[in-house]
Amino acid sequence: MANTTQIDGNLTNALVAGGVSRPGTSGEIGTVINPADNSVVATMEFAGALDVDNAVQSAKAAFKDWSTAPPATRSAALVRLAARLEARAEEYAQVESAQSGKPIRLTREFDVPGSIDNVAFFAGAARNLEGKAATEWDGVHTSFIRREAVGVVGSIAPWNYPLQMAMWKILPAIAAGNTIVLKPAAITPLTSLMLAADALAVDIPAGVVNVVVGSGAIAGEALISHPDISMVSFTGSTPIGQRVMELATATVKRVHLELGGKAPFVVFDDADLEAAIHGAVAGSLINTGQDCTAATRAYVQRPLFEAFVAGVADLFTEVVVGDPADPATDMGPLVAKRQQLSVAGFVDRARADGANVVTGGAIGQGALAVGAYYLPTLVTGADQRSEIVQSEIFGPVLVVLPFDSDDEGLALANDTPFGLAASAWTRSLLRALRASREIKAGCVWVNDHIPIVSEMPHGGFKRSGFGKDMSTYSFEEYTQVKHVSMDITGVARKPWHRTIFTDNW
Repeated sequence: MANTTQIDGNLTNALVAGGVSRPGTSGEIGTVINPADNSVVATMEFAGALDVDNAVQSAKAAFKDWSTAPPATRSAALVRLAARLEARAEEYAQVESAQSGKPIRLTREFDVPGSIDNVAFFAGAARNLEGKAATEWDGVHTSFIRREAVGVVGSIAPWNYPLQMAMWKILPAIAAGNTIVLKPAAITPLTSLMLAADALAVDIPAGVVNVVVGSGAIAGEALISHPDISMVSFTGSTPIGQRVMELATATVKRVHLELGGKAPFVVFDDADLEAAIHGAVAGSLINTGQDCTAATRAYVQRPLFEAFVAGVADLFTEVVVGDPADPATDMGPLVAKRQQLSVAGFVDRARADGANVVTGGAIGQGALAVGAYYLPTLVTGADQRSEIVQSEIFGPVLVVLPFDSDDEGLALANDTPFGLAASAWTRSLLRALRASREIKAGCVWVNDHIPIVSEMPHGGFKRSGFGKDMSTYSFEEYTQVKHVSMDITGVARKPWHRTIFTDNW
């Protein structure tokens, strides 16, 4: 197989499909840029519509044997994949850091270990598809449930967690017996290509895992619209998710969407202030704030408001912003210059509208100027209806607003179109239970923000999408439930036939 992991700026392949690694045929050359220093990591000729069709046909051809393989066979394949990824963990960490600007400490301690754990989890989950017990519900028929694979899955993953999001797409799909064509983000495709190559290396059959790298307008739309794709799974922005749904309706595909977020961070007046301050800094700055579950709106009950703002501001200034390759770096650049300009625009407009930028609010200078750096930014005094409070920024920006009553704090937490994640900070069991019940989000953390585990589901409410990643709940997306009913009487003329035939039946 041709090399798909080189990171020296040379031309690399844009597809791993049907067991073959090769360039795309679109004629469009894509470039992977390290956002820390604008150096070229890799270039590739993107996949076009014909390449997508070939990948889908490979997945379709592989589906019959893979979907009917014993669960233990699929499980064993994932066990082998986990071992291979463990052996290559440092290489994955280095490539993930280079293509995205993530601090190497983050990729070594979070992205790569979390991804390997996901593989290990689904190796076990592949053997544990659940359904109702077989029984005679009407006394004369034995009913049982079959969970069957959906078919060929077309998945589109985002750029913020390239390896982890590839895992979240691929693993539940293939563990349940589907085959998959994944289109990673064009600016961060390298670890997805590595993953597809490693799947082949551990004898996962050709065509089960296919990766095509191309633009959203060409490769992405061709994948979503393809008549042989049975299901589409997309993670990304809400506007693009709406486009995905629109395209999928033409062939009535199953759709799974994990979209934008604007996570509230609700601090009640009995909270552990130090814990809340540290949680807010970690929760808002992880991955340079490029996380759909990141803490973006802190609502702090009035007695703690000033101390909270001061504490977060102090801690923001201690965060080490710098070279992602340095293990001492806490926060790296944004993924690209255009993302840097987008984040700066949000803050500049808020400042012009009268919001107070307590700290940060600037593009990196000096040694940071060459990269896509933006400083950790704390904003107060914004209006609840303002853009910076209501819209997803996807950068290292935390907006803090006060509230008085518990009712007000929870109402503010729900006052955006999004509902992916949230956290509540309190020592009161009653407040914690109330917040977990009333906040409309797919995940509500109490006295922490961000941690995820493979055993628990991830997915949103409202305009944050629908369906679940991770956990056995994800099999609800990637399997079809079939009811099988078998007569146990052997009687030719059933009592219910009287509804059709005459009295002389």
